[in-house]
Amino acid sequence: MKALSIRPPWPYAIFLLEKDGENRDWHSNYRGPLLIHASKSWDQRGYDFLVNRMDKYVPSKKHHVYGAIVGIVDMVGCVDEWDSEWFFGDWFFLFENAREFQKPISWRGQLGFFDVPVYGKELFRER
Repeated sequence: MKALSIRPPWPYAIFLLEKDGENRDWHSNYRGPLLIHASKSWDQRGYDFLVNRMDKYVPSKKHHVYGAIVGIVDMVGCVDEWDSEWFFGDWFFLFENAREFQKPISWRGQLGFFDVPVYGKELFRER
């Protein structure tokens, strides 16, 4: 299954603030289920933007998950124009049906899309 690493606090925005996609500087034709991985590095500028410019509540840095797969979304498109408060990049990966996992799964992230093994209906049995 495909996965995408995103620096915290953006996974929080996807699952708890109803962020409907992810800004990127590259286009993708991928459509389908997409695991969301919270990277090990913190995006302070993103946090400041969410709190100060968008006036959103976001917990402090120590309350976020790092280095783990935290949920899944359905990637339904990739657009260069979109009527959303969350769109401010070159390309916007459109997400629907965001589901946060109850328990994060420790996993090493990678740049771009990366593959995570699936065994039957279970994810991540082997590393």
